[in-house]
Amino acid sequence: MKSIIGKVTLCATALLGTMAFAGSAAAQDYPNRPVELIVTFGPGGGADLMGRTMAQLMEESLGVAIPVSNVGGASGNAGLTQLRTNPADGYTIGTLISLTVASWASGLGDNKPEDFRVISVVQSSPSFLFVPTSGPHQTAEALFDFAKANPGAITVATSGYGTQDDVTLKLLSNAGIQMENVPFQAPAERYASPIGGHTSAIYEEPGDVAQFIAAGQLAPVVVFAKERHSEFPDVPTSAELGIDISGLDNYRSIAVAAGTSDEIVAKLEAAVATATASDEWKAFCAKTYTCITPVTGDAAQAMVSDFRDLIAAQLAN
Repeated sequence: MKSIIGKVTLCATALLGTMAFAGSAAAQDYPNRPVELIVTFGPGGGADLMGRTMAQLMEESLGVAIPVSNVGGASGNAGLTQLRTNPADGYTIGTLISLTVASWASGLGDNKPEDFRVISVVQSSPSFLFVPTSGPHQTAEALFDFAKANPGAITVATSGYGTQDDVTLKLLSNAGIQMENVPFQAPAERYASPIGGHTSAIYEEPGDVAQFIAAGQLAPVVVFAKERHSEFPDVPTSAELGIDISGLDNYRSIAVAAGTSDEIVAKLEAAVATATASDEWKAFCAKTYTCITPVTGDAAQAMVSDFRDLIAAQLAN
């Protein structure tokens, strides 16, 4: 009996050793085929532009093609579920952004911070309310006063329920400024809605609507941040208007499924670092008002968990 047990133990040990060696060899050979990048929102939005720009720049470092797939829906959770359930072998990477993390705190989807490994947080920007320049409310004071007098009459285009767009509108409602959330899955439709008169305003980052600001079609009226934005110094913060809503910046990251090996994560992290150090990336992030020092490792993981907890605390108030 002891002999049989010993043989079984030796076989199991040998099998584990073989599996570990195979995993190590696969990591050393990574990548040897295309790596899919899942953009968790529809074409034309900020996440899409970031994902496509990053894919193009990472191809140069990794030496393989990085095709981009848009898997929108459920405030980004549809794409993340696909990322989470695909093999954790580094051949599927995706965008993980704070809009989706906020939705977890709101009870949307079944994804969790521990389901993913964040390679790098590469963008961040505070959000604003923008109004069409052809509309009747050209200041935040005018917009808020009308909303107070006419609850629900002001409609705001957002990226979805459960996101910080939705959370911000709930916080404003708690302050007596009740505005109606109108979610759009397609970014292009969201951007066009206030310009076409379908909504009264849009909750967005300036980089995502830069072309409409430059064209004089949209104007920012309030920024949800501790300080005024350096590129829009005349736009007041919500705190200046008596409603302190901050810390809900929209950040964007590249992530993989939990369980991806340290060796593969290190290769992806190096590729992203090379991308963000390039002149092409610096020009892109400057154009979209999203430049930050990239956040990696434990600090990046903590950003996701801490943001989920922050939103949960905001909703509990």
